[in-house]
Amino acid sequence: MRVLHVYRTYFPDPPGGMQEVIRNIALATRDHGVETRVFTLSPTPHPVEVDRPEAKVVRARSWMAPASCDLGSLESFRLFLAQAAWADIVHFHFPWPFLDLLNLALPRGKPRLLTYHSDIVRQRFLGALYAPLMRYTLRAMPRIVVGSPNYAASSKILQSCVAPEKLSIIPFGLVERAAPNQNTSTILQRLNISAGGYFLALGVLRYYKGLHTLIRAAKSIDAPVVIAGSGSEGDNLRALAKETGATNIIFAGQVSEDEKTALLGGCKAFVFPSHLRSEAFGIALVEAAMMGKPMISCEIGTGTSFVNKDGESGIVIPPENPSLLAAAMSRLLTDNDLTTQYGAGARARYENLFTAQKMGASYASLYQSLIPR
Repeated sequence: MRVLHVYRTYFPDPPGGMQEVIRNIALATRDHGVETRVFTLSPTPHPVEVDRPEAKVVRARSWMAPASCDLGSLESFRLFLAQAAWADIVHFHFPWPFLDLLNLALPRGKPRLLTYHSDIVRQRFLGALYAPLMRYTLRAMPRIVVGSPNYAASSKILQSCVAPEKLSIIPFGLVERAAPNQNTSTILQRLNISAGGYFLALGVLRYYKGLHTLIRAAKSIDAPVVIAGSGSEGDNLRALAKETGATNIIFAGQVSEDEKTALLGGCKAFVFPSHLRSEAFGIALVEAAMMGKPMISCEIGTGTSFVNKDGESGIVIPPENPSLLAAAMSRLLTDNDLTTQYGAGARARYENLFTAQKMGASYASLYQSLIPR
């Protein structure tokens, strides 16, 4: 079975949670006889084809990206249709308005499905213009997958556009992470932190990550707080740390996969203070659960509270509340028994819900059901 994944950006361009989900779907379905390719846009698509362990990546040029919506040219349609002709199934990843146009270009009988990662939250004006086409795509799509029951229940768009029988819930899973390379685990030495003695937040530094709340909370925490990753909010966050006098904040910058593993393995707990619905799932929470780390996250009505279950794998608090976040961090810092209990609960949730094997089997079965017999 041959599957073409379609999303606006993919490795080797800068990473993000959705790219990581696509990578893990490709790896997890391979054991079920699925051969994967990824069609994407890139500002520098040279070479056009990139062979990666999980898939061949085919890239067309992104000519512009208004409101983070990469747009391609007529050449991108030609490349897309060539890859779609190779595939048995085309797997779209939403949101990306350009995919609606690519979907319209597909032959009518081509098997397809869409994974709905997130509502369009911030771009209200552009979202209003796009809404008719978006609703058409969602209503016409044979099957739509959501990563958590929380998001399926709370999304007004899904509730209004998708018939219940067309909706599938498949939690996003991750391939078990290998032990870090000894040469890169020295990141703890470089940052001058000790295993078990710091809090960790990691991911792309975006507006909805709530890291401003973490910085305001950190000043009252008697432990280092490491923020790993890069992104558009980096300079603002550094300025806020300086302004608030949060001298225990450590900005680690972009880290490698081995460095990420070392940081996750050594942290006291994982903090994920995203405060807007743009954070639809929180794949970094699954990474922390995989490593058996207690978590702190915010209740925003999305999949974050499905991954981190309050009182079982960690603590869930209201968003944008520095005092409550500081209290939760202090509680985990001083109560070792609770930290151990939540860490074990996090690992159990990973094994029960978020392994790549479970996700791969579910997607492979869904793919098979969409191919005409």
